[in-house]
Amino acid sequence: MYQKVLIPLDGSELAECSLEHAKTIIPACHVADVVVLQVVVPFSVQTMPALGEADDDALRRIWEQNQKDAEEYVQKVKDRLKKQGIAAQAVTVVGNPSDEILSYIEKHNVDLIVMSTHGRSGLSRFFFGSVAEKVSRHSRVPVLLIAPEGCRNPSV
Repeated sequence: MYQKVLIPLDGSELAECSLEHAKTIIPACHVADVVVLQVVVPFSVQTMPALGEADDDALRRIWEQNQKDAEEYVQKVKDRLKKQGIAAQAVTVVGNPSDEILSYIEKHNVDLIVMSTHGRSGLSRFFFGSVAEKVSRHSRVPVLLIAPEGCRNPSV
């Protein structure tokens, strides 16, 4: 039924809650292709004040480190999955998380997205938005959303 599963992660423990569920679905559905994806968010007007008066060279180094950290993170998750018998690809892209996830599923024929919500509500959800909500609302493929309460064992 599912040939390609996308697991978007953001580096948080809450996001990794989806891995427990994916580990169950992938072998049961004989999934051939698994992708662990992290979207690196570019610097924006909102993040610049937090960086202070950094010069262009310092900003470039910070940006390169962010990309390197993301690549290392998805590689570590991929390696952990491999130890558990699940072969996966580690992918990083740059952009707006929900837009990049939706773009990835279109370009790469993804059949299922397995992702966690962060459980935000009220004002924090209004200000920070919900990547999971946007993806589930606009995805052409099924999206399995794992709520924080559904996270029983994030140590994959």
